[in-house]
Amino acid sequence: MKRSGGLFRRRNKLKREYDEKLRTLMLDTREEWERTKSIEKYADDFDQEVVIRKKIAESNHFYLYKEAKIRNLGIE
Repeated sequence: MKRSGGLFRRRNKLKREYDEKLRTLMLDTREEWERTKSIEKYADDFDQEVVIRKKIAESNHFYLYKEAKIRNLGIE
């Protein structure tokens, strides 16, 4: 009788791999959000594109944050 221990090891390995990708993506989106906030702050005139880019970056970051919370990742 074969044991399915290999399946669980592979699943755990994939989970760790994707969790690490999620952490990396969260850091990238956080940097993008911070960058767009600083661009908006230093923009001379009211530019809708800058505001929209900031909102998109913010939404992306918080979507990933919510996903990380669902996956019970250790997030700071």
